[in-house]
Amino acid sequence: MVAIINYNAGNIASVQNALQRLGCDSIITHQKDEILAADKVIFPGVGEASSTMSYLRKIGLDQTILAIQKPFLGICLGMQLMCQYSEEGDTTCLGIFDAKVQKFPPEERVPHIGWNNFDKAKGALFENIKIKEDVYFVHSYYANISPDTSAICDYILPFSAAMQRANFYATQFHPEKSASVGEQILKNFLSI
Repeated sequence: MVAIINYNAGNIASVQNALQRLGCDSIITHQKDEILAADKVIFPGVGEASSTMSYLRKIGLDQTILAIQKPFLGICLGMQLMCQYSEEGDTTCLGIFDAKVQKFPPEERVPHIGWNNFDKAKGALFENIKIKEDVYFVHSYYANISPDTSAICDYILPFSAAMQRANFYATQFHPEKSASVGEQILKNFLSI
């Protein structure tokens, strides 16, 4: 069973639908016991960093997430909240990844919306994935390159398209909206 963390952020239903297409049972929950009992946990999100972190702290999900020892996947805002700090709302985040989240400079169109590829991918999420495959992004903030970076995308500047440390995995892009490539990435996560 996969627990999808419900924390008042968008995009939760599309993640559950993607898992359903793969024949995977999931629950959408904010209950600590259900999250900790799950075989795997997904932390999706579309939203704003400071208000989301405030909500996580208010209901104790920040400490629940840090206690998880099973495979954990953060998506988009979920990945950014797994970093040390976000410029969005001057926010101290969960600190799982040693990275800082910054706003893209305004030289190009921001937000970064649409299909783009990634490079230098490594780790379990990218088994059977060809480098330079396109995936779907929607974001105005990015995580800098760090020792936890497992894939890099270049839009205005190079940034972390994916990250991994211990049992914690994350993608800035939306695998649930990234066609066959995203489906394979979700399959890879489910097989960890």
